Amino acid sequence: MVRAGSASVTAGPTLAVVAREAGVSVPTASKVVNGREDVAPETRRRVTEALDRLGYVRRPRFDTAKTPGLVDLVVHCLESSWAGAVLHGVEAAAYEAGLEVVVSAGLTRTRAGRPERDWLDRLAARGSSGVLLNLAELSPAQYAWLDQHRIPYVLIDPAHEPPAGVVSVGAANWQGGMSATEHLLGLGHRRIAVIAGHRSTVYSSARVAGYRSALASAGLRYRAEYVRHASFDETAARRCMHGLLDLPEPPTAVFVCSDRMARGAYEALVERGLRVPDEMSVVGFDDLPEARWAAPALTTVRQPLGEMAATALRLLVRMMRGERPEGTRTELSTRLVPRASTAAPPGERPSA
Repeated sequence: MVRAGSASVTAGPTLAVVAREAGVSVPTASKVVNGREDVAPETRRRVTEALDRLGYVRRPRFDTAKTPGLVDLVVHCLESSWAGAVLHGVEAAAYEAGLEVVVSAGLTRTRAGRPERDWLDRLAARGSSGVLLNLAELSPAQYAWLDQHRIPYVLIDPAHEPPAGVVSVGAANWQGGMSATEHLLGLGHRRIAVIAGHRSTVYSSARVAGYRSALASAGLRYRAEYVRHASFDETAARRCMHGLLDLPEPPTAVFVCSDRMARGAYEALVERGLRVPDEMSVVGFDDLPEARWAAPALTTVRQPLGEMAATALRLLVRMMRGERPEGTRTELSTRLVPRASTAAPPGERPSA
């Protein structure tokens, strides 16, 4: 097994061996391998099991020495402005490169009991030259399949540390966490909390690390009760915000590690009758369109989603041409976007 871009892969069984193992003809086995629909479900199951059992490697139909024409973009879901920003960046870069893009969502969906192979078989059937994966978690078997088939791939903002050698593009999350906290410190806040995503995600832990570094640089002690972890959704963030407000000494400001989570924090504050920013300053992360639409408009850290996606596409094109990027991780800068959700803490504002 080798990584994408290498010259060869481990030899595997022929299609004739697979057909014999499954008890079908070679043309029938070929139909299954190429994603044809005119195969009985039971026959498809037998052939698929034989493919997996024997470790059959389908040779890609594209020629990486030539200019590729089709790439796949796999996203976690399509029902978000996050996905829209990524799609826009990929589409613009693909147009410049003369590529077509196939978009699919829900990597873990199952069909006919085949959660691992379904989207991979479709990928092979259409002969895509490369894959971009955004917030889509791959299993070891899926990584191995892409490597065996010599299909180059790039991860966009992976949630977890990818395997060694895998190329990825993301944002400078540590820098973003530090700038959000420094902004609040500069307004005079000293009791600053953070609502972050799961501890296991690399971008969440990096944002919290930036928050802690900013506090340390300001000579403030780290308060564990001011750090809350939850899933990246409004409901979880709303619960975390209520928990912070229930503390004996609640914060005067909160850094929320996504704009979506910030909406949940806003909801909790409204339920407690607290006004933003008069009684609580809030900073988000992402700079999605919803940040501008919030009331008040959300101060947030912009991560360049479209630029990240376009950069990933350009790296993928290089890999499809047989080149290899100099490094496996590319990080793009973040920047703070001040809006109306932050102000000096109560009691430290000049009187009218």
